[in-house]
Amino acid sequence: MDGKRRAAAAGQAWQIYSETLDPQAPGLWERTRAVPRMIKAVLRGDYKGMSYGTLGLLALGVVYILSPIDAIPEILLGIGLIDDAGVALWLAASLVKAAGDYVAWERGGRPRVVVGEPVD
Repeated sequence: MDGKRRAAAAGQAWQIYSETLDPQAPGLWERTRAVPRMIKAVLRGDYKGMSYGTLGLLALGVVYILSPIDAIPEILLGIGLIDDAGVALWLAASLVKAAGDYVAWERGGRPRVVVGEPVD
């Protein structure tokens, strides 16, 4: 990753973190606790703010970080940790942003489902 891309990624991560400091926005801890609820809501089809494809990419990011097989092995003087760190930064920033959107959706009220009526 070149310097411009690293700076852009770091800037985006900082911007997302800064959103958590806004008193009107969900805080970091509230967003963290919302991640499991968000995943369940996406899988059930209740929350349309995240696609199955995005959820799959996030899962692949976790697998990549935990996997012993990397694009750049850690054996290469620690350079291999940089790609893991980049994926971890992307994963964390994506989850914090998505969870914030989910909490805002929850605060806005979930649509009530009445038996016998069509669901949007």
